[in-house]
Amino acid sequence: MTPIGSLRVIGLVLLAVTGLVGPAHAQAPAGQATWAVHISLAPVYFEPAEAPGIVTPFMVYYALHDALVKPMPGNPMTPSLAESWTASPDGLVYEFVLRKGVQFHNGDPLTADDVKFSFERYRGVAAKNFKTRVAAVEVVDSHRVRFRLKQPWPDFMTFYGTPATGAAWIVPRKYVERVGDEGFKKAPVGAGPYKFVSFTPGIELVLEAFEQYWRKTPSVKRLVFKSVPEESTRLAMLKRGEADVAYSIRGVLAEELKRTPGLVLKPTYIPWTQWAQFTAEQWDSKSPWADRRVRLAANLAIDRDQINQAEFLGFSRVTGSIVPHGLDFYWPAPVYPYDVRRARQLLTEAGYPNGFDGGTITSDTVYVSIAETVANYLGAVGIRLKVTPMERAAVLKANQEKKLRYLSVGGSAAFGNAATRIEAFVAGGGMYAYGSYPDIDGLFQEQGGETDRKRREALLQKVQQLVYEKAMFIPIMEPAFLNGYGPRVAESGLGLISVHAYSAPYEDVKLKEK
Repeated sequence: MTPIGSLRVIGLVLLAVTGLVGPAHAQAPAGQATWAVHISLAPVYFEPAEAPGIVTPFMVYYALHDALVKPMPGNPMTPSLAESWTASPDGLVYEFVLRKGVQFHNGDPLTADDVKFSFERYRGVAAKNFKTRVAAVEVVDSHRVRFRLKQPWPDFMTFYGTPATGAAWIVPRKYVERVGDEGFKKAPVGAGPYKFVSFTPGIELVLEAFEQYWRKTPSVKRLVFKSVPEESTRLAMLKRGEADVAYSIRGVLAEELKRTPGLVLKPTYIPWTQWAQFTAEQWDSKSPWADRRVRLAANLAIDRDQINQAEFLGFSRVTGSIVPHGLDFYWPAPVYPYDVRRARQLLTEAGYPNGFDGGTITSDTVYVSIAETVANYLGAVGIRLKVTPMERAAVLKANQEKKLRYLSVGGSAAFGNAATRIEAFVAGGGMYAYGSYPDIDGLFQEQGGETDRKRREALLQKVQQLVYEKAMFIPIMEPAFLNGYGPRVAESGLGLISVHAYSAPYEDVKLKEK
């Protein structure tokens, strides 16, 4: 059982105690660390209220912002801005005690009013779930806030206290009200270990150490995140010392990184699954993708082991599910075998003996090679696709607005459990769900109010089984996130938090002394 799964609500028992010490301000921060980032950073990543249900924005959140509770080294649900929290015996009330002396970057003190404000303006993934289930947020006093639920919700802390959502990441009310939402994105103010200096769209984000950070003074004075979509350029920057950490180096370039003296290849393992998603055409009776036999054929056409070796040097785990194996309530779906003969047979049975034009397969520019490989495998059995790459922020926006067509390659590394993953991508009304099935929706709604863990697990596992049987997705793998760092780095932060892809906590990142 995972630490999240072992959480129990028993009376007004303290669920967490202060897990971090600080602040420590013994030594002033010095030096600059540079990251070569695999995506084009966008202002949406500065705004916790718009958390899209993937891990990418947390790359920035962990620097600029802080949460009441968040994953930290050794604990996936660590007290942070909240020094403790309690739950009532009936599961209807959660109360958080805020850490005293915490300041936002502009000098405003953290108060319970900021917590209430941040929650009420939250509009990211699972916002609908919060609005449906939370009756009220009450300011008890300046450093105590109370959440009242309409009915017991076993997953409240999983949704609120982990990166399954951004709802617990706190912004300063007075500042946001003064500058507005767009002004906040242009000049964000948070309570994290680093404060905003400048942002040049498509080029770089510059942050500077916030020496009053409550946990500890950061070691590194300045962090620079450079947007470098080209993988070979990221590696070249690492080799030349222009970057200290480079994200997402795969395939032959990862092999080259491993062989280069002074550089270190560092995989991180997170609750990440990657898949190809059938969009609205799955529910369009006129589309070939509405036929389960066609979707199953597409699954059987993919050689997942070969993709793992070619892209991730074999570090990844092939899967038959969109839910990663480490999350609570996971059902171990069998991996679809690589069976070209059976795939062609299914297409013939569905009325497409010569295949068909499947439309487009969309991907962000980082993983376009995965989309190309999937398209090649499907093309080999007669399903012809055109690969359409887009910037990640654009893909996310189009996906949220349900504008993607045919197939899209994506995934999620958001923390949570099977329910949080299903809520976003499978259940009716989910942020990324293009349609749904009544039997799945009924089971999902039933599990949401089930307080008996075993019965709830059975319901969620049945949902996952139905997703598999209906071939709703093309699950590919649970990827290893392959990164590299250079000789100036004493502590990269990679892997310190077991459920986080990127460097973090940033206040723990260190450069070697000259």
